[in-house]
Amino acid sequence: MSITLTDEQLEAEKQEILRRYRGLLRAAVHSKDRASRRKIRKAFDIALDAHKDMRRKSGEPYIYHPISVARVVAEEMGLDTTSIVCALLHDTVEDTYMTLEDVEQLFGKQEREIVDGLTKMSGVFEPGTSAQAENFRKMLLTLSDDVRVILIKCADRLDNMRTLDFMRPDKQQKIASETLFMYAPLAHRLGLYSIKTELEDLALKYKEPEAYAEIEGKLRKTKAVRTRFINAFTLPIRRALDAAGLAYEMKGRTKSVFSIWKKMQKQRVSFEQVYDVFAVRIILETPVAQEKADAWRTYSIVTDFYQPNPDRLRDWISLPKANGYESLHTTVMSPSGKWVEVQIRSRRMDEVAEKGLAAHWRYKETNPGTQVAGEQNLDNWLNQIRDILESDEENALKFIDEFKLNLYNDEIYVFTPKGDLFTLPKGATTLDFAYRVHTQVGSRCIGGKVNHRLVPLSHALSSGDQIEILTSKKQHPKEDWLSFVTTASARAKIRHALREEERVIAADGKEVLRKWMRRQGLDFISANIEAMTRRLKQDSPHELYYRIATERLDLEALPEFRADKGRLLWVREAPPTDVAVSPKETPVAAPPEKGDTLLIGEGMQKIDYGLATCCNPIPGDEVFGFVTVSGGIKVHRRNCPNATNLLSKYAYRVMKAQWASKAAAQFEVSLIFTGIDDVGLVNAVTKVISDDMHVNMRAISFESKDGTFEGRVRVLVDDTRHLGQLQTKLLNVQGVWTVDRE
Repeated sequence: MSITLTDEQLEAEKQEILRRYRGLLRAAVHSKDRASRRKIRKAFDIALDAHKDMRRKSGEPYIYHPISVARVVAEEMGLDTTSIVCALLHDTVEDTYMTLEDVEQLFGKQEREIVDGLTKMSGVFEPGTSAQAENFRKMLLTLSDDVRVILIKCADRLDNMRTLDFMRPDKQQKIASETLFMYAPLAHRLGLYSIKTELEDLALKYKEPEAYAEIEGKLRKTKAVRTRFINAFTLPIRRALDAAGLAYEMKGRTKSVFSIWKKMQKQRVSFEQVYDVFAVRIILETPVAQEKADAWRTYSIVTDFYQPNPDRLRDWISLPKANGYESLHTTVMSPSGKWVEVQIRSRRMDEVAEKGLAAHWRYKETNPGTQVAGEQNLDNWLNQIRDILESDEENALKFIDEFKLNLYNDEIYVFTPKGDLFTLPKGATTLDFAYRVHTQVGSRCIGGKVNHRLVPLSHALSSGDQIEILTSKKQHPKEDWLSFVTTASARAKIRHALREEERVIAADGKEVLRKWMRRQGLDFISANIEAMTRRLKQDSPHELYYRIATERLDLEALPEFRADKGRLLWVREAPPTDVAVSPKETPVAAPPEKGDTLLIGEGMQKIDYGLATCCNPIPGDEVFGFVTVSGGIKVHRRNCPNATNLLSKYAYRVMKAQWASKAAAQFEVSLIFTGIDDVGLVNAVTKVISDDMHVNMRAISFESKDGTFEGRVRVLVDDTRHLGQLQTKLLNVQGVWTVDRE
């Protein structure tokens, strides 16, 4: 971006850069010594020079970005000097004249490795691969070496999300989807609660701007009412805590916009019907040895005034979460009849809850030899992740999916016969537990005893179960195990074992193919093998060899071919199938029956397309095009259940799309409606649809239970306006509460 500035503007920018740098130094509370300050200044000067001619989409100097990232690292994560230096340099190798060798020479080997992990993958990716997935994979692989790479990357993503206003709408969608797909779950698992919350809120702001604005506006309008309620609710608790001589801080915490929106979607309720919009947090100033006792003492005081819900008690102090989170949660009934969540934790627990892994490690450094409950769980999780990362999974997309299995999972607690405690994701099986104990135990597992009762490998475990694993030397991993294991580490270990077995078998198949080709007068060269792999629709030569060895592929039954000076030539070449087509190669005349309803691609052309069945878009919906593996284009709604996955993993196959003129055809939409069951309700609903709105129905079903009902109807509508009118009419039917698009 080329911008001509006056001397006054240049001077103002210079002063602003210095102001931001001084703000960074103030935030770097763990880098106060002279040597640390010199190191940060050196990194700042280098970054300033390297980025001097660069500007962001907003027109601002690019150096604002690395300073902001470094400030997040220092202030919101509390990381060390090395992390701040690497945050300042994180884009220099990728975007400027700086090299990794320069970084190592100026700062050291550790800084070089971190900056390398922060630098995106370069070069051309193979067809059918995802650049985003490859980048995610490279970033995650650094967990084996230095977790600070992940922490700085989360800070980088946070600043990018804070400045996303200046990007094109399609770029906003892709970046927001990536954030929800990988970065927010990562921040959650690393215990970065504040950053995770802000990432989710910002992603929602761009993916669902209307919903975000509505919830944010209602939170703002009801703030005064919430404040008065919290003050009245906490008053007796404050007095009792003061009388007990406990030092504490008490504050109200409003749920994030994203969590409220998610609850509204999941429960199909309005903002007003979300009862637990806020919680009360009590932070105790107490030494580590007294944390647990003082937390339960505080719980006793709270429940002296308010009736607790026994089903909503969560003791994460005795059994911390895998990311190190410790807190005591209870939900109590207020005098006004509202349920209120009360969170009780120490100052140390609160810092770990807000700043996660960084705070946890800093506490360990400043308190050597002190053992805290959450420490072991966090270290165990990191070790599990390293097991996954050390697998030889070649497919980046599959690798990312495996990794995500270990994010955002509820946990269960199970025991060995000797009483050792293990934490597993909810839904984990006997086999998951066996692999968690040891790789060899998992590979030789034939079943288990849960609470002294014999169970199969696929048995789903529950919290409190006591498990004994049964093994046999004759047992070995099987492919069908992948259908029921739930943990990523178990899946990675099974796949590794299966691949090792396949390699041995494939080597035999390779030798069979070599001898066969010699008999046919063909040279055993890569060109011939690749030609055969393509024609027989195998994913790789390895798979070709394997299928030959297992006799799933008969070489004598091959399509007709001839040998030409050792080269393999097919007599009749089959057209290529299942090849990913780039958007530039896609344009085809649109079928006349669809009408000019959609324009697709950068040039907004009329291109042949299909409507995705997962979301059934209709005219008026915000949509995008997606190039399928067969080369066709499927059109999805922007808020399609699969949109986040597609936009984050396959951005290179996403195309712009927008509705043009009104379609002549009608479009199928599924509606879900709920309410109070009553005589004649079905008749009233169908009358509105068929008689009042003249809408054709494809299918309708009702299910009644305990005086309420849930109905589903598939109808044909013209566009979103037509759909909105129908929804409004249905909501006016006596007994109908909600009408939502599926």
